[in-house]
Amino acid sequence: MSGIAPQTTRTGDTGLGRIPGALNWIARLVAGRPFTSSVVVAILTLALVMGPLHGPSARVRAWAGTGFEPIVEGGRWWTPVTSIFFTNSLVELLTVLFLAVLLLGWAEHLMGSARTAIAFFATTIVGTFAGVGLQALGARGGEMWAHGVIELITFDPLTAIGGAIAAGSAFAGALWRRRIRVLTVLVSVMFVLYSGQPSDLYRLLAVLAGLGLGSLLHGARLKHVGAPRTWIRSSHHEVRVLLASTVVITALGPVIALLSSSRFGPLAPIGMLFTNDVPAPGEVVDRCQAFAVTQACVRDITLERINGLGPILVSVLPLLVLVVAAYGLLRGRRFGVWLAVAVNLLLSALSAVYFGLLPLPGSAASPRLSGRYAELTVDLAISAVLPLVIAVVLIAMRRHFPVQADPARVRRYVFTVVIAGLSLAALYVLVGWLLRETGFTRPVGLDDLLNDVFERFIPVSFLRREPAGYLPTSPLGTIVYHNVGTVFWLIVIGAAIPVMRDDATRNRGGDAARARRLLGGGGDAISFMSTWPGNSYWFDPVDDVAVAYRVIGRIALTTGGPFGGASGHDTLGRFARFCDDNGWVPVFYSIDDDTTARFQSMGWETMVVAEETVLRPQEWQMTGKKWQDVRSSINRAQRAGIRAEWTTYADLSLATAIQLSDISEQWIAEKDLPEMGFTLGGIDELRDPSVRLMLAIGEDGRVEGVTSWLPRYRDGAVVGWTLDFMRRRPGSINGVMEFLIAEAAIRMRDDGIETMSLSAAPLAHTSRAGVGDRSAMDRVLGFISSSLEPVYGFRSLLAFKRKFQPEYHPLIMAFPDPVALPAIGVALVRAYLPGISMRQAASLARGRG
Repeated sequence: MSGIAPQTTRTGDTGLGRIPGALNWIARLVAGRPFTSSVVVAILTLALVMGPLHGPSARVRAWAGTGFEPIVEGGRWWTPVTSIFFTNSLVELLTVLFLAVLLLGWAEHLMGSARTAIAFFATTIVGTFAGVGLQALGARGGEMWAHGVIELITFDPLTAIGGAIAAGSAFAGALWRRRIRVLTVLVSVMFVLYSGQPSDLYRLLAVLAGLGLGSLLHGARLKHVGAPRTWIRSSHHEVRVLLASTVVITALGPVIALLSSSRFGPLAPIGMLFTNDVPAPGEVVDRCQAFAVTQACVRDITLERINGLGPILVSVLPLLVLVVAAYGLLRGRRFGVWLAVAVNLLLSALSAVYFGLLPLPGSAASPRLSGRYAELTVDLAISAVLPLVIAVVLIAMRRHFPVQADPARVRRYVFTVVIAGLSLAALYVLVGWLLRETGFTRPVGLDDLLNDVFERFIPVSFLRREPAGYLPTSPLGTIVYHNVGTVFWLIVIGAAIPVMRDDATRNRGGDAARARRLLGGGGDAISFMSTWPGNSYWFDPVDDVAVAYRVIGRIALTTGGPFGGASGHDTLGRFARFCDDNGWVPVFYSIDDDTTARFQSMGWETMVVAEETVLRPQEWQMTGKKWQDVRSSINRAQRAGIRAEWTTYADLSLATAIQLSDISEQWIAEKDLPEMGFTLGGIDELRDPSVRLMLAIGEDGRVEGVTSWLPRYRDGAVVGWTLDFMRRRPGSINGVMEFLIAEAAIRMRDDGIETMSLSAAPLAHTSRAGVGDRSAMDRVLGFISSSLEPVYGFRSLLAFKRKFQPEYHPLIMAFPDPVALPAIGVALVRAYLPGISMRQAASLARGRG
């Protein structure tokens, strides 16, 4: 059996024995990515020489670092190139090495070594010089940021890596081209907003330069080979992926500020939440006035409010709500859209009010700001505009999220959030009133508590320009003051998760009967399996055909292709749109390969997952040397007095039916995994009155083996049978299965049947590509097949069917999104083994039965 290593014991097989294999893999990687390997070696070598913990020395920094002063004032024009080979710390070194191997290696894979080298250096030079030029303009005009970072010296390999992968996106397929560009630009923008160092600006400009350079390089290649380039419209699924990614990245943006040692971005102040330098209560209240926007006051007003974990959680949990909403967006949930819109609008409004862009209710108009204060207000406006833009985009794109949650669940959620907010606010006011004389830095009144209660629920970073009127001093007051907001946001998150997971109704009454009626019109060899439990049905509104499918996770896995008579290839596209609208990834499984061209025109991936073995009963004969094993099996069975019986389950005697159950249970007992499902039937499926059985019965009435046959229709008549259930009694004579299949072929020949399908062994076929050419999904399925082989013997089953000299008809799997490959692999395992336990899963992963 190909791909199965003999399970032998080798006393000398230790971890050291695998080292040559690892070295060979590294050697192949280096040979295939020479430029990436050279960059990685250069960065690593320089880091080891300079010291990976502390980065370059002061002398090296002065010579190799880039920025405004080295280029403009020092005239060191070479520094954009030298700066991309040094790192500042061990963490940065490890991050750069990982991203270089991943992203730069991918870019080299996409566009080759020469183009990658051009993009690596050219985008760095363009991005750095353009950024320094903007700094020079800002410094000449008195811009605050340019003055604040004018002395910073930069080392940043990610500038070159970002530019290279942006250029390489032009050589990727439509799906990955769009994703690389959107995510790369978005991440670069987030660094500019939340970190704001010169290197962040250089990186963003390098990425933009890479987009242009990649188009030029790819356009030149297309012109050379004469290949046209067309725009491919985004599907609903792709829009959801991109919008969910956008929401997640913007939600995680503050983490950039938290991890940044120098915070110059307009949204960076949240990073101050993790400092320990907290001023004494009340000190800043007397020292700073509202709108006295000095760096020290902005910092101290924010830090004054921090005392424990509660304020940090209040600042972080609203961002986690956005992560939960992004999960809903990915699954097409309309509730996720409105949850993300609500949180982003809240953040935008808080930014506008508390950063002074809009006056607080009942307050005097803000003073006119000029010079640096007006500039600071413009910078702060970004924090209000960004979430507002995201909210507007989500509202505009809401049609891509058609899955509606149960209205009753949504109402309960809104009610829960409102009641929780009001109750916690009332608790804060009540406790504050009880402690009004001794629980705070000064006596407080009811109006103080009512004016302050709303601020207990909003992130501390929004209050950085609002002086604290009082702070808690008692233990109870401190707990309530700092934690009512935390409890509120935890309720918002916890109550949202069940609503987000609420699925639309997948099936309606009467669908099974309608699907069975359509089966009479025609279908493929496994269409009858659509009648089995676990399938849902989609009915084409144009053609009178249906598709059977089951949703596992977010994968809609079909049971074969459309059935019900003549159907055009447009049926495939309409079913795909139906899945897309419901937030599922459509996967056509075990469908005839004559649909490959249609899937390729849709931009889908296809791969062979099995081979159907087909016999022609009207041409049945067992002459020649190749049939010797089959003839011997038939003769052996006849000598043992075994006869064949063509019947149905309903016609079996009680004793015979019990024997079939015993045979099946004994077969399952020999396995370390549960009986498989999906396209493999069991005893329950034999009971269908349309299913035929071929039994091998001995002279004593003992059933020695059984096969089941599923009908294949055309215009209401049976034109073929498909083999499904195969069991033999342990200890029965060899060749009983060959005997049953041969007797079934003779019976079908006499009945005028056109085709006799021996079905397809799941995940096993004869046309696997060479190891080096196999796709990621092929490797995933190969692993599943190899793991199941010791238990179920699919490849052995395929080898067994070769005895009958069948025709081989490839069956393919088609899927639109390579990113879903892990989910597809999991869905297939869960489809075939829905009842698998953790222990059995571990056994499967180890590949032993």
